[in-house]
Order: sequence, then C-alpha cells, then structure tokens
Amino acid sequence: MKDFTDRRDADTPDEIWLLEHEPVFTLGLNADPSHVLAPGEIPVVRVDRGGQVTYHGPGQLVVYTLIDLKRSKLGIRDLVSALENSVIKLVASYGIEATARGDAPGVYVHERKLASVGLRIRRSCSYHGLSLNVAMDTAPFKRINPCGFDGLTVTQLAELGAPTDLAEVGVGLVERLLAELGPGFEL
Repeated sequence: MKDFTDRRDADTPDEIWLLEHEPVFTLGLNADPSHVLAPGEIPVVRVDRGGQVTYHGPGQLVVYTLIDLKRSKLGIRDLVSALENSVIKLVASYGIEATARGDAPGVYVHERKLASVGLRIRRSCSYHGLSLNVAMDTAPFKRINPCGFDGLTVTQLAELGAPTDLAEVGVGLVERLLAELGPGFEL
C-alpha cells in the first residue's frame, strides 16, 4: 500500500484491495500500547494508520482503499462515511440493522462492533481502510481493548445469521462502496 501510494501519480487509477490477514494485532500511529492486554503468540505490529489497536485474522474481510481523494473530490470524512455506509447497506440487505457512531468510527450492531475503520492519507491519497468481521475467531478481541475502548465487544456476520462466504460478502461490499463514493467513481 505504501509503495503503491508513493509511486502513484495523477494518472494512476484508484484501487480497492480485498484480503484476509494471518492473526495480528495492529496499533495505529497514536495507539496506546497499554490497550494490548495479553497478546500471547499473536504478533503486535505498529502500522501507519489512524486508530488504536485492532485484531485481524482469518475470516475477516479487510478492504484497503487506495484512492486519490483530491482527484475524486472526496474529503476524509466523506471516505469514512462511504466505508461505514457501505457496510450498513450491505448488512441491511441481510435484514440486519447497523449504525455508525460519531464518537468511534466503525459500524455497530446493538453496541457491538462489526466493522472497524482506520485510514492513512498521504499526498492526498488514502490507504488502509476497513475490516469487516465475517466468520472468524473473535476470542483475540478479548485480549485487547478494541479501538482503545475497554470492554467493547465485537460481533460478526456469522453470529448475526448473515452470509459468511468472503467472496460473496466482498462483492456486495465493493458494489455498495462504489455507489457510496459517487457517480462516475471508477477503479
């Protein structure tokens, strides 16, 4: 992501990457390491995104948004809202009501966090993005204060009775994200 962002120029097309990570706790730029309570065998890696600490692992869909915000005429809040709204609309299609919160970026279902947002903007271009819990082992979240909030619980699509095929969920999420980013947005 960093290399892509460093090499891009005004004509470089935007990209959205979908992937899964091996188990890892990541700390954002200003994260307080004390929010990692008991990492055990899971590596802890400092990364150059916003936000506090989170967990990534198999069964979680990670969406990296490599977007030239200036060219797309998007502000940072626009991108955060587009990411959150794309998840909200995706899960609504499964009959699940989700919300965003002004005090803590991400998407929540009954006060349990379903998706996290953490971005980095450099040279007017975004990287990092969103993680959506689909069908994963959520126990590692109990070994941290997710997003810096003591006692914050997480949920996942599997617990909510939604589809859990990562490819299917990814296609649905990207379709909604492109719609949220606005007319004419292309990758």
